[in-house]
Order: sequence, then structure tokens, then C-alpha cells
Amino acid sequence: MADVISAERSLYEDEHELLRETARAFADKHAEPHAEQWRAEGKVDRELFREAARAGILGFNIPEEHGGAGVSDYRFNAVIGEEFSRHAASDGLASLTLSNDIVVPYFTDLTDDDQKARWLPGIAAGELVVAVAMTEPKSGSDLAGIATTAVRDGDDYVVNGSKVFISNGQNADLVVTAVRTGPDRHGGISLLVIEAARSGFSRGRNLDKVGLHAQDTSELFFQDVRVPAANLLGQEGTGFKALMRNLPQERISIAANAVASVEGVLERTLEYVRERKAFGRPIGSFQNTRFELADMVTTARVGRAYLDDLLARHSRGELSAVDAASAKFWATERYVDIVGRCLQLHGAYGYMLEYRIAHDYLDSRITTIYGGTTEIMKEIVGRDLGL
Repeated sequence: MADVISAERSLYEDEHELLRETARAFADKHAEPHAEQWRAEGKVDRELFREAARAGILGFNIPEEHGGAGVSDYRFNAVIGEEFSRHAASDGLASLTLSNDIVVPYFTDLTDDDQKARWLPGIAAGELVVAVAMTEPKSGSDLAGIATTAVRDGDDYVVNGSKVFISNGQNADLVVTAVRTGPDRHGGISLLVIEAARSGFSRGRNLDKVGLHAQDTSELFFQDVRVPAANLLGQEGTGFKALMRNLPQERISIAANAVASVEGVLERTLEYVRERKAFGRPIGSFQNTRFELADMVTTARVGRAYLDDLLARHSRGELSAVDAASAKFWATERYVDIVGRCLQLHGAYGYMLEYRIAHDYLDSRITTIYGGTTEIMKEIVGRDLGL
């Protein structure tokens, strides 16, 4: 990250910066050479997860006795997310960020000893790819409105229903699935880990998205899938609380990665306007270009200070759901705005997919939607104001 975009930071220590170097080298070696192939195929190769495990950047918060590093400091997650967000293969690398920041916590924080022993070693080794399935075709952001049912039958639950927009859905071996086990809107929701190999589980098409072409996003279907009651995370009826507990980390992850993405976009745009000439001089020398970049770089600096403060709070266990919602909508809306303005500075070349800014433009838009839409985030913040 160029110093001109963001000043020196105090959030990280030497060990975090060492991991940053590891993450950057990993992305250069194991992701960039395959980026175009992954985009064409609509998903990353499963070997990416195994290589990430070998490099020590997958599931590092998994306890040592189960194959992880036992590191609970979220700043390590943030460092990896930043480097992956700035990288040329960021859409494929997002599959790893999703696992670390969003899905693995369900397996480390909500499992009993038997479940940890069954699942964590495979996750830590990159042999078991994980996903979380919340969204349904008719419920969208309304998690309490899910209709997928899990009916107890002896030692099993019988699951019927469907999910949509599930990241890592094509590659996943274990899916943390929100199911309805009772009629109460909130108290009737539970979480079941469903193995993809179970009879009655099927994957729909790999959805054809506007952006993030290397990250698989799927429909999942459950038809009389028998799942052992031993796969229940926590107690029956506690699923909604568990989802709410994990959402702040998901949202601060999205926000932090958006700010890092903005820094990368601005860094590349500065390089472009210094080299590209019009009317005999670099386009960066025109007043409009200078004013636009002055405004955007200032926004990036404000965003970095804001997010670093929230990341420090989260690492201390002090981040609130309202803070995470605020950060999520502010950072992602700024990301979308700045990418559009930087594309404009590239002129017609910005609309060509051979230029990174075109991929940034396509990939940025979803960030204001997944993890909770901007409108839902504002609703959370607004209610906290007593309105």
C-alpha cells in the first residue's frame, strides 16, 4: 500500500506484518497464475484450500490440538483480508477470507468436543471446505423468515427446503445450515451441519453473477436429507442468536476489506493517471483529476482511521452490532462510489476487462448487498438511535 494513500498505522505489530508478507507471497504464487482459469470456471480449485493450510493462513484460530495455530487475535484475519482484497486474484481469494472470517467461527465457537474432533482437523488441513447457508429464495435478508425445515425423527433430523446465494457452495463439504425446528420466528431456528455427501443433498447451478466470477455461489437443495442430531450446533432453537452473534464479525470483515480494496484501486489509478497522456501531458496534471483524487484519497484515509479503530475494538471483544453495521454500509458505499469515479478517470480503457479497474467495478457492487444490505444496516443504526 502506497504511503500516499494511507499514513503509517499503529494497529499491527511485527508478527502481523510478517503474516502480511506471507499472505502476499501466497497470493502471488498460488492464486495469480490461476486467476483467469478460475474466473472462466466460476470457482477456485480445491487445492487452493490445501495450499492455504500448508502456508498457515487457513483456520489459524482453530486450536492446536485440532491442527490449527490456536490464534484468536482478529488482527491476523484482517491482515490476510487486506492483502487478498488488493490482489489481482481477489475474487478467488475471497473464498479463503469467507472461510476464515465467517464460517470457521461456527465450528470453533459452537461445537462440542466430539464435533471439534470430527470436523476441525479436516478444516485446518484444507481437506474440508466449509460454507454457511442462511439465505432462502423468499426470505432474503429476513433471517427469521426462513422456511427450510428440520423435523426430528429418532436420532436424526429430516431436512427439506432450499438455500440460495451460498458462497463456496459448489466446493463445500460441510454446510452450516439455518433450519426451522419450531414455529417461533426466532426461537424456532436451529443450526445443523450438513455434509454434502448425504443422500438428498444437491447443488443447483453455479450462479452467473455480475462480478466475483472466481468465487462459486450456489443454490442448495435438501430433499428428505437425514442428518444426525449429533450435527446440531448448540441447543435446538438457539440458531438465530448464534447467527446474530457471528454477523458483526462478518460485517466488519466486509467493511475492512472494502477499505483495503479502495486503497488498492486508488494506488492503481494514481499510477495510471501519471502515465496516461492526453493533449500532450499526463491526465493526472489536469485540475479535475487532481481534485477528484484529492477527495477520494481523503475519504480513504478517513475510512482507514475509522476501520482501524473498529478492528482494534473487535480484537478486544468490544465491537457492537451497531458499530459493525455502521462500518459495513459506510465503507461499502464509499467503495462503490470510488471505483466508479476511478473508472471514469481511466476513460474508455476503464470499460475494458483487460484492465483491473473493470473487474473492480464489477466486484464492488455486491458488497453493499451481501452480509446485509445497506438499507438493513441503516435500519439497525436507526433503531439504535431510538427512532
